[in-house]
Amino acid sequence: MNNVHRLERPAGHDASPPEGTRRIINDVERVLYDGYWIKTYPVPADSLQAKKLLIEALTRRLFNHTEHGLNIPGCRLGEARLSYQTETDPGRRRVKAAMLAGALFNRATDIFRKLVELQADGVEIHSDDALMRECGQCLLDAIDLGHVVLHRSGEEGIDELWGEPFRAFSVPIEEFYESRYIKIGQSMRDIDRIAQAMVANFSHIPAFASIEAAVWDFADAAKTKTETLRTDPDIFDVWSQLVTAGERLANFTPKPVTTSRAEQMGTPVHRLSDRLQLLRNGRDLVFYIARARTPMPISTCQYIERCAAYLATGRLPPMPAPLPA
Repeated sequence: MNNVHRLERPAGHDASPPEGTRRIINDVERVLYDGYWIKTYPVPADSLQAKKLLIEALTRRLFNHTEHGLNIPGCRLGEARLSYQTETDPGRRRVKAAMLAGALFNRATDIFRKLVELQADGVEIHSDDALMRECGQCLLDAIDLGHVVLHRSGEEGIDELWGEPFRAFSVPIEEFYESRYIKIGQSMRDIDRIAQAMVANFSHIPAFASIEAAVWDFADAAKTKTETLRTDPDIFDVWSQLVTAGERLANFTPKPVTTSRAEQMGTPVHRLSDRLQLLRNGRDLVFYIARARTPMPISTCQYIERCAAYLATGRLPPMPAPLPA
């Protein structure tokens, strides 16, 4: 079930539709970004209530993808700030900065929730209201601290997750949705880059010569997941397809190749335990990108470099230890 349409330029045609072009493809509206025709969704009315629901969803999403222990209630903001400011150990200070960022996010969400309740009671809320300003400042302060926060896996942090609630707070909802399609296109591009690196490197190794189909099945399923909201009726098929494609890739069985044959061909002997580790690393990274619907450029480049190093040496370069589950 691959619904993602990749833009292909006909021979002799250099021009392509401009970014943001919308078309109906197979009865579904899609928008073009980064060469991908991405599925669109209806934009809710631009109201405080709609922004409240959006910011709450973005806050839940943030904590779902960041390292553990950051979901500090907004009512404990003062405690979190004091603990961070008085910490002198660099490692603990980084973690406490991340916890403070979480408390700031929750405080902003708490304020916005109360503002919506006041508006529902007939109280007129202006953009220059003191609580609106405090809400925005909490989000900005959280963004400033967001660069120290790691992804739940221990990979690079995803800065966009910290900026999205403030963007949802400060711009029209329609503009926010459009920015999400841009990020989805960038995510699909990185998924394809990871898949291309896997195919380019592993398919040159005789034991993995037939791996290409499994890689592209998984990448296509991941791109479909990236464009699909959890509220979409198709999510049951989309998610199950991604999981099973990932299982097939991780459980790929290489063809037996003897050491003597590899040496006769003048190629390094590729350690199979490292092969399995590298395959699973690539699968996991694609999962992280597809679930967050946001690119991870540093981790993507590092993975591509590890693939190349494995092909050249037959050994997997050292990797950072993952965070506790």
